[in-house]
Amino acid sequence: MKKYFNITFILAGIFLLSSCSDFLDIDSKEKIEAEDSEENYTPEQFVNGIYGMFTDWDYAFSFLAVTEIISDNADKGSSPSDSGADKNLFDELTFTSTAGSLSAMWSRWYKTIGRATQAIEYAESYGLTDEAYKNRLIGESKFLRAVCYFWLVRGWGDVTLQHIDNTNRASKEEVYAFIEQDLTEAMQVLPASYNSANLGRATKGAAHGLLSKVYLYQGKWQQAYDAATAVINSSEYNYSLLDDYSMIWRVEGENSSESLFEIQARGESIAHGVQQYSQTQGARGTTGWGWGFNTPSENLLTAFNDEGDEIRRDATIIFRNSTLYDGYVVGNTENPMYNYKAYSSANKGADDTDKNIRYLRLGEIYLIQAEAANELGRTSEALAALNTIRDRVNLPAVRTTDQAELRRAVWKERRLELAFEHDRWFDLVRTGQAREAMAADNKTFVIGKHELFPIPNQQLIDTPEMTQNPNW
Repeated sequence: MKKYFNITFILAGIFLLSSCSDFLDIDSKEKIEAEDSEENYTPEQFVNGIYGMFTDWDYAFSFLAVTEIISDNADKGSSPSDSGADKNLFDELTFTSTAGSLSAMWSRWYKTIGRATQAIEYAESYGLTDEAYKNRLIGESKFLRAVCYFWLVRGWGDVTLQHIDNTNRASKEEVYAFIEQDLTEAMQVLPASYNSANLGRATKGAAHGLLSKVYLYQGKWQQAYDAATAVINSSEYNYSLLDDYSMIWRVEGENSSESLFEIQARGESIAHGVQQYSQTQGARGTTGWGWGFNTPSENLLTAFNDEGDEIRRDATIIFRNSTLYDGYVVGNTENPMYNYKAYSSANKGADDTDKNIRYLRLGEIYLIQAEAANELGRTSEALAALNTIRDRVNLPAVRTTDQAELRRAVWKERRLELAFEHDRWFDLVRTGQAREAMAADNKTFVIGKHELFPIPNQQLIDTPEMTQNPNW
Protein backbone atom coordinates (compact mmCIF):
# COMPACT_ATOMS: atom_id res chain seq x y z
CA MET A 1 0.00 0.00 0.00
CA LYS A 2 1.28 3.40 -0.90
CA LYS A 3 1.01 4.95 2.53
CA TYR A 4 0.59 2.54 5.39
CA PHE A 5 2.55 -0.40 4.08
CA ASN A 6 5.55 1.34 2.57
CA ILE A 7 7.52 1.29 5.79
CA THR A 8 11.16 2.07 6.39
CA PHE A 9 11.96 -0.08 9.40
CA ILE A 10 15.06 0.19 11.48
CA LEU A 11 15.36 0.31 15.22
CA ALA A 12 16.62 3.79 16.03
CA GLY A 13 18.16 3.19 19.45
CA ILE A 14 18.61 0.90 22.40
CA PHE A 15 19.04 2.29 25.90
CA LEU A 16 20.82 -0.18 28.16
CA LEU A 17 19.48 -0.08 31.70
CA SER A 18 19.96 -2.62 34.45
CA SER A 19 16.38 -3.80 34.75
CA CYS A 20 14.24 -6.78 33.91
CA SER A 21 12.81 -4.96 30.90
CA ASP A 22 16.11 -3.88 29.35
CA PHE A 23 15.32 -5.38 25.98
CA LEU A 24 12.15 -3.28 25.66
CA ASP A 25 13.66 0.06 26.58
CA ILE A 26 13.79 1.33 23.03
CA ASP A 27 12.85 4.20 20.78
CA SER A 28 10.14 3.08 18.39
CA LYS A 29 10.84 5.57 15.58
CA GLU A 30 9.81 4.54 12.09
CA LYS A 31 12.93 5.75 10.28
CA ILE A 32 16.56 5.54 11.21
CA GLU A 33 18.19 8.87 11.90
CA ALA A 34 20.68 9.96 9.24
CA GLU A 35 23.60 9.88 11.65
CA ASP A 36 22.80 6.27 12.56
CA SER A 37 22.53 5.02 9.01
CA GLU A 38 25.86 3.16 9.09
CA GLU A 39 25.04 1.21 12.24
CA ASN A 40 25.20 -2.58 12.04
CA TYR A 41 22.08 -3.58 13.91
CA THR A 42 21.77 -7.09 15.24
CA PRO A 43 18.76 -9.33 14.59
CA GLU A 44 17.84 -9.05 18.26
CA GLN A 45 17.67 -5.27 18.00
CA PHE A 46 15.33 -5.64 15.05
CA VAL A 47 13.09 -7.89 17.14
CA ASN A 48 13.24 -5.47 20.06
CA GLY A 49 11.91 -2.84 17.68
CA ILE A 50 8.74 -4.89 17.20
CA TYR A 51 8.04 -4.89 20.92
CA GLY A 52 8.63 -1.15 20.94
CA MET A 53 5.71 -0.65 18.56
CA PHE A 54 3.35 -1.70 21.36
CA THR A 55 4.45 1.16 23.64
CA ASP A 56 3.48 4.01 21.35
CA TRP A 57 0.86 6.71 21.92
CA ASP A 58 -1.69 4.92 19.73
CA TYR A 59 -2.15 2.32 22.48
CA ALA A 60 -2.92 5.04 25.02
CA PHE A 61 -5.81 6.63 23.15
CA SER A 62 -6.91 5.31 19.75
CA PHE A 63 -6.70 1.75 21.07
CA LEU A 64 -9.17 2.62 23.84
CA ALA A 65 -11.70 3.85 21.31
CA VAL A 66 -11.78 0.75 19.11
CA THR A 67 -11.69 -1.81 21.95
CA GLU A 68 -13.46 -0.40 25.02
CA ILE A 69 -15.18 2.97 24.55
CA ILE A 70 -17.08 1.49 21.64
CA SER A 71 -18.52 -1.24 23.90
CA ASP A 72 -21.07 -1.35 26.70
CA ASN A 73 -18.26 -1.62 29.26
CA ALA A 74 -17.14 1.98 28.89
CA ASP A 75 -18.14 5.55 28.22
CA LYS A 76 -16.01 8.24 26.63
CA GLY A 77 -15.50 9.95 29.99
CA SER A 78 -13.55 13.18 30.44
CA SER A 79 -15.52 16.43 30.18
CA PRO A 80 -18.70 16.49 28.07
CA SER A 81 -17.15 19.15 25.84
CA ASP A 82 -13.96 17.14 25.27
CA SER A 83 -14.55 14.77 22.36
CA GLY A 84 -11.07 13.28 22.51
CA ALA A 85 -10.85 13.94 18.76
CA ASP A 86 -13.33 11.16 17.93
CA LYS A 87 -13.87 9.16 21.14
CA ASN A 88 -17.42 10.48 21.42
CA LEU A 89 -18.19 9.00 18.00
CA PHE A 90 -17.14 5.53 19.14
CA ASP A 91 -19.11 5.92 22.34
CA GLU A 92 -22.19 6.75 20.27
CA LEU A 93 -21.48 4.26 17.45
CA THR A 94 -21.55 7.13 14.96
CA PHE A 95 -17.94 6.91 13.77
CA THR A 96 -17.15 6.77 10.06
CA SER A 97 -14.25 5.74 7.84
CA THR A 98 -12.56 9.10 8.52
CA ALA A 99 -12.23 8.45 12.26
CA GLY A 100 -8.65 9.05 13.30
CA SER A 101 -8.63 6.26 15.89
CA LEU A 102 -9.41 3.66 13.24
CA SER A 103 -6.74 5.00 10.93
CA ALA A 104 -4.17 5.09 13.73
CA MET A 105 -4.68 1.48 14.80
CA TRP A 106 -4.91 0.16 11.23
CA SER A 107 -1.61 1.86 10.49
CA ARG A 108 -0.03 0.83 13.80
CA TRP A 109 -0.86 -2.85 13.37
CA TYR A 110 0.33 -2.99 9.77
CA LYS A 111 3.53 -1.13 10.58
CA THR A 112 4.18 -3.60 13.38
CA ILE A 113 3.54 -6.48 11.00
CA GLY A 114 6.04 -4.92 8.59
CA ARG A 115 8.64 -4.73 11.33
CA ALA A 116 8.04 -8.35 12.26
CA THR A 117 8.39 -9.58 8.69
CA GLN A 118 11.58 -7.63 8.18
CA ALA A 119 12.96 -8.89 11.49
CA ILE A 120 12.30 -12.46 10.36
CA GLU A 121 14.05 -11.89 7.03
CA TYR A 122 16.98 -10.16 8.73
CA ALA A 123 17.45 -12.97 11.26
CA GLU A 124 17.34 -15.55 8.47
CA SER A 125 19.95 -13.78 6.35
CA TYR A 126 22.25 -12.35 9.04
CA GLY A 127 24.44 -15.41 9.36
CA LEU A 128 23.68 -16.39 12.95
CA THR A 129 25.38 -19.69 13.77
CA ASP A 130 23.32 -20.42 16.88
CA GLU A 131 20.25 -22.02 15.31
CA ALA A 132 18.23 -22.10 18.52
CA TYR A 133 18.84 -18.39 19.11
CA LYS A 134 18.02 -17.48 15.51
CA ASN A 135 14.84 -19.54 15.58
CA ARG A 136 13.81 -18.02 18.87
CA LEU A 137 14.06 -14.51 17.40
CA ILE A 138 12.01 -15.60 14.42
CA GLY A 139 9.46 -17.18 16.75
CA GLU A 140 9.11 -13.97 18.75
CA SER A 141 8.55 -12.04 15.54
CA LYS A 142 5.90 -14.47 14.34
CA PHE A 143 4.07 -14.29 17.65
CA LEU A 144 3.97 -10.49 17.57
CA ARG A 145 2.90 -10.51 13.93
CA ALA A 146 0.07 -12.89 14.83
CA VAL A 147 -1.06 -10.56 17.62
CA CYS A 148 -1.48 -7.73 15.11
CA TYR A 149 -3.22 -9.79 12.46
CA PHE A 150 -5.59 -11.06 15.15
CA TRP A 151 -6.64 -7.49 15.96
CA LEU A 152 -7.02 -6.70 12.27
CA VAL A 153 -9.09 -9.73 11.31
CA ARG A 154 -11.43 -9.28 14.26
CA GLY A 155 -11.88 -5.60 13.47
CA TRP A 156 -12.06 -5.59 9.68
CA GLY A 157 -12.67 -9.19 8.59
CA ASP A 158 -11.02 -9.67 5.21
CA VAL A 159 -7.69 -7.82 5.27
CA THR A 160 -4.57 -7.83 3.18
CA LEU A 161 -1.78 -10.24 4.03
CA GLN A 162 1.06 -7.79 3.76
CA HIS A 163 3.72 -10.20 2.47
CA ILE A 164 1.43 -11.35 -0.37
CA ASP A 165 -0.64 -8.41 -1.57
CA ASN A 166 -0.97 -4.84 -0.37
CA THR A 167 -4.22 -4.09 -2.16
CA ASN A 168 -6.41 -7.15 -2.50
CA ARG A 169 -7.95 -8.28 0.76
CA ALA A 170 -7.50 -11.92 1.72
CA SER A 171 -10.52 -13.71 3.15
CA LYS A 172 -10.75 -13.82 6.91
CA GLU A 173 -10.32 -17.59 6.66
CA GLU A 174 -6.97 -17.09 4.92
CA VAL A 175 -5.93 -14.53 7.51
CA TYR A 176 -6.83 -16.84 10.36
CA ALA A 177 -4.95 -19.67 8.69
CA PHE A 178 -1.86 -17.46 8.51
CA ILE A 179 -2.21 -16.50 12.17
CA GLU A 180 -2.49 -20.17 13.11
CA GLN A 181 0.61 -20.95 11.05
CA ASP A 182 2.63 -18.18 12.70
CA LEU A 183 1.63 -19.28 16.19
CA THR A 184 2.17 -22.98 15.52
CA GLU A 185 5.62 -22.31 14.11
CA ALA A 186 6.42 -19.96 17.01
CA MET A 187 5.47 -22.67 19.52
CA GLN A 188 8.02 -25.01 17.98
CA VAL A 189 10.98 -22.68 18.63
CA LEU A 190 10.09 -20.45 21.59
CA PRO A 191 11.26 -21.33 25.10
CA ALA A 192 8.83 -21.88 27.95
CA SER A 193 10.60 -19.20 30.01
CA TYR A 194 13.49 -16.72 30.03
CA ASN A 195 16.07 -15.45 32.46
CA SER A 196 15.37 -12.19 34.29
CA ALA A 197 17.18 -10.06 31.70
CA ASN A 198 14.74 -11.21 29.02
CA LEU A 199 11.56 -11.36 31.06
CA GLY A 200 8.57 -10.33 28.99
CA ARG A 201 9.56 -11.83 25.66
CA ALA A 202 7.08 -14.08 23.89
CA THR A 203 7.12 -17.65 25.17
CA LYS A 204 5.88 -20.99 23.91
CA GLY A 205 3.01 -20.79 26.39
CA ALA A 206 2.01 -17.34 25.13
CA ALA A 207 1.83 -18.63 21.55
CA HIS A 208 -0.10 -21.73 22.67
CA GLY A 209 -2.55 -19.69 24.70
CA LEU A 210 -3.14 -17.17 21.93
CA LEU A 211 -3.70 -20.04 19.52
CA SER A 212 -6.51 -21.32 21.74
CA LYS A 213 -8.12 -17.87 21.59
CA VAL A 214 -7.72 -17.69 17.83
CA TYR A 215 -9.51 -21.04 17.57
CA LEU A 216 -12.25 -19.78 19.90
CA TYR A 217 -12.97 -16.78 17.70
CA GLN A 218 -13.41 -19.06 14.72
CA GLY A 219 -15.69 -21.49 16.53
CA LYS A 220 -13.14 -24.28 16.21
CA TRP A 221 -14.30 -25.79 19.45
CA GLN A 222 -12.23 -28.96 19.56
CA GLN A 223 -9.00 -27.17 18.72
CA ALA A 224 -9.78 -24.38 21.20
CA TYR A 225 -10.54 -26.92 23.92
CA ASP A 226 -7.41 -28.96 23.22
CA ALA A 227 -5.11 -25.94 23.19
CA ALA A 228 -6.61 -24.34 26.30
CA THR A 229 -6.51 -27.62 28.19
CA ALA A 230 -2.89 -28.18 27.20
CA VAL A 231 -1.92 -24.74 28.50
CA ILE A 232 -3.75 -25.23 31.80
CA ASN A 233 -2.32 -28.70 32.42
CA SER A 234 1.22 -28.08 31.18
CA SER A 235 4.00 -28.71 33.68
CA GLU A 236 6.37 -27.10 31.17
CA TYR A 237 4.55 -23.76 31.30
CA ASN A 238 3.60 -24.10 34.97
CA TYR A 239 0.96 -21.37 34.97
CA SER A 240 -1.32 -20.89 37.97
CA LEU A 241 -4.03 -18.43 38.97
CA LEU A 242 -3.21 -15.78 41.54
CA ASP A 243 -5.26 -16.23 44.69
CA ASP A 244 -6.18 -12.55 44.87
CA TYR A 245 -7.80 -11.18 41.71
CA SER A 246 -6.96 -7.57 42.61
CA MET A 247 -3.23 -8.34 42.71
CA ILE A 248 -3.11 -9.04 38.97
CA TRP A 249 -2.93 -5.32 38.12
CA ARG A 250 -0.53 -4.22 40.82
CA VAL A 251 3.24 -4.16 40.52
CA GLU A 252 3.40 -7.45 42.43
CA GLY A 253 1.19 -9.04 39.79
CA GLU A 254 3.31 -8.14 36.79
CA ASN A 255 4.68 -11.17 34.92
CA SER A 256 3.08 -13.38 37.54
CA SER A 257 2.30 -17.09 37.40
CA GLU A 258 -1.01 -16.15 35.76
CA SER A 259 0.55 -14.08 32.98
CA LEU A 260 1.03 -15.52 29.50
CA PHE A 261 2.02 -12.25 27.86
CA GLU A 262 2.22 -8.60 28.87
CA ILE A 263 3.35 -5.40 27.19
CA GLN A 264 6.31 -4.53 29.38
CA ALA A 265 6.67 -1.10 30.94
CA ARG A 266 8.94 -1.22 33.97
CA GLY A 267 11.93 -2.88 35.51
CA GLU A 268 13.79 -2.19 38.72
CA SER A 269 13.36 1.50 37.99
CA ILE A 270 10.57 3.19 36.09
CA ALA A 271 11.30 2.68 32.41
CA HIS A 272 9.80 3.76 29.12
CA GLY A 273 6.43 2.09 28.86
CA VAL A 274 3.19 2.57 26.99
CA GLN A 275 3.10 6.30 26.35
CA GLN A 276 0.35 7.87 28.50
CA TYR A 277 -1.75 4.69 28.88
CA SER A 278 -2.38 5.42 32.56
CA GLN A 279 -2.54 9.16 32.07
CA THR A 280 -5.37 9.18 29.55
CA GLN A 281 -7.49 6.93 31.79
CA GLY A 282 -6.55 8.49 35.13
CA ALA A 283 -9.05 10.25 37.38
CA ARG A 284 -9.85 13.77 36.19
CA GLY A 285 -10.10 16.77 38.51
CA THR A 286 -8.18 18.61 41.19
CA THR A 287 -7.54 15.38 43.12
CA GLY A 288 -6.98 13.35 39.98
CA TRP A 289 -3.95 12.52 37.89
CA GLY A 290 -5.23 12.06 34.35
CA TRP A 291 -7.53 12.91 31.52
CA GLY A 292 -10.50 10.80 32.58
CA PHE A 293 -11.18 8.93 29.34
CA ASN A 294 -12.49 5.36 28.99
CA THR A 295 -14.61 5.33 32.12
CA PRO A 296 -16.64 2.34 33.35
CA SER A 297 -20.28 2.52 32.32
CA GLU A 298 -23.29 2.27 34.59
CA ASN A 299 -24.16 -0.79 32.52
CA LEU A 300 -20.95 -2.52 33.61
CA LEU A 301 -21.41 -1.47 37.23
CA THR A 302 -24.91 -2.94 37.16
CA ALA A 303 -23.56 -6.20 35.73
CA PHE A 304 -21.12 -6.52 38.62
CA ASN A 305 -23.76 -5.63 41.21
CA ASP A 306 -26.40 -7.94 39.78
CA GLU A 307 -23.92 -10.81 40.08
CA GLY A 308 -22.89 -9.82 43.60
CA ASP A 309 -19.34 -9.60 42.23
CA GLU A 310 -17.78 -7.14 44.65
CA ILE A 311 -14.23 -8.44 44.34
CA ARG A 312 -13.88 -7.95 40.60
CA ARG A 313 -15.97 -4.78 40.65
CA ASP A 314 -13.69 -3.16 43.19
CA ALA A 315 -10.56 -4.32 41.34
CA THR A 316 -11.87 -2.95 38.04
CA ILE A 317 -13.53 0.34 39.00
CA ILE A 318 -12.12 3.35 40.84
CA PHE A 319 -14.99 5.20 42.49
CA ARG A 320 -15.17 8.90 43.21
CA ASN A 321 -14.35 9.73 46.85
CA SER A 322 -12.73 6.36 47.51
CA THR A 323 -9.31 5.33 48.86
CA LEU A 324 -7.12 3.24 46.59
CA TYR A 325 -5.11 0.19 47.62
CA ASP A 326 -1.95 2.28 48.05
CA GLY A 327 -3.68 4.78 50.33
CA TYR A 328 -4.24 7.46 47.70
CA VAL A 329 -7.48 9.33 48.38
CA VAL A 330 -9.62 9.95 45.31
CA GLY A 331 -11.60 13.09 45.90
CA ASN A 332 -14.63 14.57 44.20
CA THR A 333 -13.43 13.86 40.65
CA GLU A 334 -15.19 14.98 37.49
CA ASN A 335 -16.33 11.49 36.49
CA PRO A 336 -17.89 9.07 38.98
CA MET A 337 -15.80 6.06 37.91
CA TYR A 338 -12.43 5.25 36.31
CA ASN A 339 -10.54 2.21 35.05
CA TYR A 340 -8.64 0.67 37.99
CA LYS A 341 -6.80 -1.78 35.73
CA ALA A 342 -4.99 1.17 34.12
CA TYR A 343 -3.96 2.72 37.44
CA SER A 344 -0.24 3.11 38.09
CA SER A 345 0.53 3.56 41.78
CA ALA A 346 4.17 4.47 41.20
CA ASN A 347 3.73 6.73 38.19
CA LYS A 348 0.22 8.15 38.53
CA GLY A 349 -0.30 10.34 35.46
CA ALA A 350 3.25 10.61 34.15
CA ASP A 351 3.66 10.63 30.38
CA ASP A 352 5.45 7.29 30.28
CA THR A 353 3.47 4.85 32.35
CA ASP A 354 5.20 2.08 34.23
CA LYS A 355 2.09 -0.06 33.93
CA ASN A 356 2.37 -3.39 32.11
CA ILE A 357 -0.65 -4.08 29.93
CA ARG A 358 -1.89 -7.60 30.58
CA TYR A 359 -2.52 -9.01 27.11
CA LEU A 360 -3.25 -12.67 27.86
CA ARG A 361 -3.55 -14.52 31.15
CA LEU A 362 -4.57 -17.88 32.54
CA GLY A 363 -7.95 -16.65 33.78
CA GLU A 364 -9.02 -16.22 30.16
CA ILE A 365 -7.63 -19.62 29.17
CA TYR A 366 -9.94 -21.26 31.71
CA LEU A 367 -12.89 -19.43 30.16
CA ILE A 368 -11.83 -20.50 26.67
CA GLN A 369 -11.73 -24.08 27.93
CA ALA A 370 -15.17 -23.66 29.52
CA GLU A 371 -16.80 -22.21 26.41
CA ALA A 372 -15.29 -24.77 24.06
CA ALA A 373 -16.09 -27.68 26.37
CA ASN A 374 -19.72 -26.59 26.58
CA GLU A 375 -20.02 -26.40 22.80
CA LEU A 376 -18.59 -29.94 22.60
CA GLY A 377 -21.13 -31.24 25.10
CA ARG A 378 -18.50 -31.75 27.81
CA THR A 379 -20.67 -30.12 30.43
CA SER A 380 -18.87 -31.25 33.55
CA GLU A 381 -15.54 -29.97 32.26
CA ALA A 382 -17.13 -26.68 31.22
CA LEU A 383 -18.59 -26.22 34.69
CA ALA A 384 -15.31 -27.11 36.36
CA ALA A 385 -13.37 -24.52 34.37
CA LEU A 386 -16.02 -21.83 34.80
CA ASN A 387 -16.34 -22.41 38.53
CA THR A 388 -12.58 -22.31 38.99
CA ILE A 389 -12.77 -18.67 37.92
CA ARG A 390 -15.85 -17.94 40.03
CA ASP A 391 -14.44 -19.61 43.11
CA ARG A 392 -11.47 -17.24 43.12
CA VAL A 393 -13.81 -14.28 43.60
CA ASN A 394 -16.11 -16.03 46.08
CA LEU A 395 -19.09 -16.40 43.76
CA PRO A 396 -21.40 -19.43 43.97
CA ALA A 397 -20.86 -22.24 41.52
CA VAL A 398 -22.88 -22.37 38.30
CA ARG A 399 -24.70 -25.70 38.21
CA THR A 400 -26.89 -25.64 35.11
CA THR A 401 -26.43 -28.47 32.63
CA ASP A 402 -28.48 -26.76 29.93
CA GLN A 403 -26.10 -25.93 27.10
CA ALA A 404 -27.73 -22.61 26.17
CA GLU A 405 -27.85 -21.44 29.78
CA LEU A 406 -24.27 -22.46 30.38
CA ARG A 407 -23.18 -20.69 27.19
CA ARG A 408 -24.70 -17.45 28.45
CA ALA A 409 -23.10 -17.98 31.86
CA VAL A 410 -19.65 -18.28 30.27
CA TRP A 411 -20.23 -15.18 28.16
CA LYS A 412 -21.25 -13.23 31.26
CA GLU A 413 -18.19 -14.49 33.10
CA ARG A 414 -15.92 -13.33 30.29
CA ARG A 415 -17.35 -9.84 30.65
CA LEU A 416 -16.85 -9.64 34.41
CA GLU A 417 -13.46 -11.36 34.46
CA LEU A 418 -11.98 -9.53 31.47
CA ALA A 419 -13.54 -6.05 31.71
CA PHE A 420 -11.19 -3.37 30.34
CA GLU A 421 -8.80 -5.97 28.92
CA HIS A 422 -9.70 -4.85 25.39
CA ASP A 423 -11.84 -7.74 24.14
CA ARG A 424 -15.43 -6.88 25.04
CA TRP A 425 -16.44 -5.40 21.67
CA PHE A 426 -15.02 -8.34 19.73
CA ASP A 427 -16.71 -10.78 22.10
CA LEU A 428 -20.07 -9.10 21.55
CA VAL A 429 -19.69 -9.33 17.78
CA ARG A 430 -18.38 -12.91 17.89
CA THR A 431 -21.21 -14.18 20.08
CA GLY A 432 -24.02 -12.29 18.33
CA GLN A 433 -24.87 -10.29 21.47
CA ALA A 434 -23.88 -6.90 20.10
CA ARG A 435 -27.24 -5.52 19.03
CA GLU A 436 -29.01 -6.43 22.28
CA ALA A 437 -26.11 -5.35 24.47
CA MET A 438 -25.72 -2.02 22.73
CA ALA A 439 -29.44 -1.33 22.98
CA ALA A 440 -29.26 -1.96 26.72
CA ASP A 441 -26.51 0.67 26.84
CA ASN A 442 -28.54 3.13 24.72
CA LYS A 443 -26.50 2.58 21.59
CA THR A 444 -27.73 1.48 18.16
CA PHE A 445 -25.86 -1.43 16.62
CA VAL A 446 -26.75 -1.78 12.93
CA ILE A 447 -26.85 -5.40 11.77
CA GLY A 448 -24.86 -5.83 8.57
CA LYS A 449 -22.68 -2.80 9.28
CA HIS A 450 -21.20 -2.60 12.75
CA GLU A 451 -19.87 -6.16 12.81
CA LEU A 452 -16.84 -4.76 10.96
CA PHE A 453 -14.97 -1.48 11.08
CA PRO A 454 -14.75 0.56 7.86
CA ILE A 455 -11.49 0.52 5.95
CA PRO A 456 -9.92 3.91 6.82
CA ASN A 457 -10.72 6.56 4.25
CA GLN A 458 -7.08 7.52 3.81
CA GLN A 459 -6.26 3.93 2.92
CA LEU A 460 -8.91 3.95 0.19
CA ILE A 461 -7.50 7.19 -1.17
CA ASP A 462 -4.03 5.66 -1.28
CA THR A 463 -5.23 2.35 -2.74
CA PRO A 464 -8.56 3.02 -4.49
CA GLU A 465 -8.67 -0.60 -5.74
CA MET A 466 -9.23 -1.81 -2.19
CA THR A 467 -12.86 -2.57 -1.37
CA GLN A 468 -14.79 -1.07 1.52
CA ASN A 469 -16.73 -3.10 4.08
CA PRO A 470 -20.52 -3.35 3.71
CA ASN A 471 -22.68 -0.31 4.40
CA TRP A 472 -19.81 2.04 5.12
